[in-house]
Amino acid sequence: MAGHKNHDYHILAPSIWPFIGAVGAFVMLMGAVLFFHDMGPWILLIGLVTVLYVMYGWWSDVISESRIGDHTPVVRIGLRYGVILFIVSEIMFFAAWFWSFFKNALYPMPAIDETWPPPGIETFDPWHLPLINTLILLCSGCAATWAHHALVHENDRQQLKWGLWLAIVLGVLFTFFQAYEYSHAEFGFSGNVYGANFFMATGFHGFHVIVGTIFLTVCLIRAYNGDFTQEQHVGFEAAAWYWHFVDVVWLFLFAAVYIWGGGVPAH
Repeated sequence: MAGHKNHDYHILAPSIWPFIGAVGAFVMLMGAVLFFHDMGPWILLIGLVTVLYVMYGWWSDVISESRIGDHTPVVRIGLRYGVILFIVSEIMFFAAWFWSFFKNALYPMPAIDETWPPPGIETFDPWHLPLINTLILLCSGCAATWAHHALVHENDRQQLKWGLWLAIVLGVLFTFFQAYEYSHAEFGFSGNVYGANFFMATGFHGFHVIVGTIFLTVCLIRAYNGDFTQEQHVGFEAAAWYWHFVDVVWLFLFAAVYIWGGGVPAH
């Protein structure tokens, strides 16, 4: 039969999303450069909105492809490989911030009296709010695992939803506590290498928590719409992997930045 599909691969139709995404990213980059030169945020915001629109539209198409059966077992393997490579790239991203932190902590420069943390820096006590936030994020990861187990091993959609609800609420709570901690910091982002390293590492992690929370929320909405089965749930699996990656990065941040590299906290 002419046009009959006799393979397990998904041949994508021509799409405008890559082009629009590239244009949006370029506009956002140029807008960021102009914003740094005090020329206003509007071009940056236009690029950001364009990129967000592409993300929404492109991923909506991927979800539609899943619903009409284009995500065969072979395609799902490719999607999983893509998610794994994306997470590996994120690991390299955080490795840069850890490298900077360890370099300055192990070999402090004469400009900061060769001491770490630098003189005058009052660090956070890791055993107060940072420890609470660590427990919150770990519990959120457990909730995501509960939801995944309920779907894959028990086909219990009600527990899937409850697990996702709990993971999302705990993720929001983590973000709230992180913002509260930032508001009580005794050091700023600029003017000292400790603050720059601290806020870049923990701040980008906080950004990933927000992205992961949105990712899980989309999965929850899809669960209510009847998506995901025991055999076909790559979208939720990707969200769970990403959430566990966020958990692990935070454990390293808590151990390295708050405990090992934080010195003796002020009381």
